[in-house]
Amino acid sequence: MKVVTRFAPSPTGYLHVGGVRTALFSYAYAKKNKGDFLLRIEDTDIERSSEDAINAILDGMKWLGLEHDKTIQYQTKRLDLYKKYINIMIESGDAYYCYASKEELDILRDVQIKKGDKPRYDGRWRPEHGKVLPQPPKDIAPTVRFKNPKTGIVKWVDLVKGEININNEELDDFIIARSDGTPTYNFCVVIDDWDMEVSHVIRGDDHINNTPRQINLLNSLKAPIPNYAHLSMIHGPDGQKLSKRHGSVNVMQYKEDGYLPESLINYLARLGWSHGDDEKFSMESFCEWFDFEHVTSSSAQFDKAKLDWLNGEYIKEYDIDKLTEMAALKLKQINCPTNNNEIIRNALNLYKDRETNLNTLFENIVYFFKKPDRDTELESKYINEVSRKNIKALVDSLQRIKWQEDDINQCIKDFVKRNGLKFPEIAMPLRVRLAGNLNTPNIGSIIFVLGFDELKVRVSDCL
Repeated sequence: MKVVTRFAPSPTGYLHVGGVRTALFSYAYAKKNKGDFLLRIEDTDIERSSEDAINAILDGMKWLGLEHDKTIQYQTKRLDLYKKYINIMIESGDAYYCYASKEELDILRDVQIKKGDKPRYDGRWRPEHGKVLPQPPKDIAPTVRFKNPKTGIVKWVDLVKGEININNEELDDFIIARSDGTPTYNFCVVIDDWDMEVSHVIRGDDHINNTPRQINLLNSLKAPIPNYAHLSMIHGPDGQKLSKRHGSVNVMQYKEDGYLPESLINYLARLGWSHGDDEKFSMESFCEWFDFEHVTSSSAQFDKAKLDWLNGEYIKEYDIDKLTEMAALKLKQINCPTNNNEIIRNALNLYKDRETNLNTLFENIVYFFKKPDRDTELESKYINEVSRKNIKALVDSLQRIKWQEDDINQCIKDFVKRNGLKFPEIAMPLRVRLAGNLNTPNIGSIIFVLGFDELKVRVSDCL
């Protein structure tokens, strides 16, 4: 059997990290087995689905590099197919029309809850041998319900959870088509997975309760049963369900917040799955290593500090040309444009090993392209008659050397030694004037990147 997996989000909200992890595991399993990874947009909830949400899903998948195979399928374009099989099931007796009104069902539910029973449909319109059904009311548009088996057990071996058994007595005759004729989630999923020849359904364990219903539907249609793998939920560090305060936001927000797609993918791959002690690895390695034996059945915890660390590791090794392009775009966005990619590249090389976030990295190099505002407190502490004299003397020395980073650093060392200074006595005043802050890389490296002309401009009052 060819391995075919699918990611099937509903466009009723943003693509969050839980959805991305599901897509990632589905993608990896398909690629490991040289199969297909399909993308299906489950947009039958017309009122809540939106074009913006669809675009957010597609943008997020593209940014993360989760490329799907074949054409994207939209459920709203497959309604004729669903209606075809609903009619087949009605004709075969596996489904039936239900004329119970919403008010009737609400009363039934209230009575069951007061008795302490599990709320469920009581089968009042279910055709049975020897049962006489009432005359269908003319003022009620019927729903269509699946005639779920009353006895027996639905059993499957989940690739993550192990063997699961659900008694059919726990299930009721659920609706497969609403009163307006639109099919419901459980029915559409079954028809889609069958029609698309999905071999492995990988999804969150909040869908476990849907699985026995879907298996019963497939059995009634004499369709093959796919393999199921239900992934445990992702919780915050406090053990609670992941929410916005934990990081459950639109995945594109991570891009805005300065994360690389490679680091987010790597982090989510390790969230509920492991490969020995490996922490940092490529998408290619993940697809090669991935299996369900090492997917945990317990919930995973989202740890932003761990994501930040991993992001920093990726920034250190990131292609400097790509990083330069990203920085140039960011500088343009904050009204600090420059065409000098060499300075950007050199500035990034000074900072990229120090930062865990792209936004912070790019913000830290702004002073190379825009003279920093004077900090009154730092100025009063470090800029005085003596420091101005030292800066002027150092600039005179720098004027006579070859403009190379090593030569500049050596010149500063010689200057400090020759004049009996401590290194901070020249470095701190220079940091204040050149960068506008004290937390910078080596001062000689900063001078090299700025260039001699810009150095003179920024310390002009000392000359």
